[in-house]
Amino acid sequence: MNSLLGTLGPVGLAVVLTVVLIVGTQGDGEAKALSWGWCLFLSILAGASYAAGGWPFTLVRGLVNDLVEIVNSFIPGLTLPAIGLCMVAIILWKKLSRRGVCMMGIPFWYVASSADGGLGILAEKIAAVAQQLAS
Repeated sequence: MNSLLGTLGPVGLAVVLTVVLIVGTQGDGEAKALSWGWCLFLSILAGASYAAGGWPFTLVRGLVNDLVEIVNSFIPGLTLPAIGLCMVAIILWKKLSRRGVCMMGIPFWYVASSADGGLGILAEKIAAVAQQLAS
């Protein structure tokens, strides 16, 4: 064993991050609630872990893909990079609760990982971090 925690794996990392996001946004215990920035970072990292984790986390990808298709049926030709940048604008300028930030961060990962250009590169970098943390 070369590390304190051993090997979490993508599924273990996804579960741990989900628990941290659920209980960490409440802040009822000894530790303070997660800040807005930590909520965003951990939710995007959780989304990357969900993508790497396989089933049952593939259900999240399916749900996000269905929502993107619904949006695209109302506004034909809307691209994934445009949806991703709209999500960034909502995250940055809409007053969201910490849980709201988490609920935007996880699907943002799926949109960004499917988009071309800068968002796709960002998604690849985050996936590399999540993989490094999981192993």
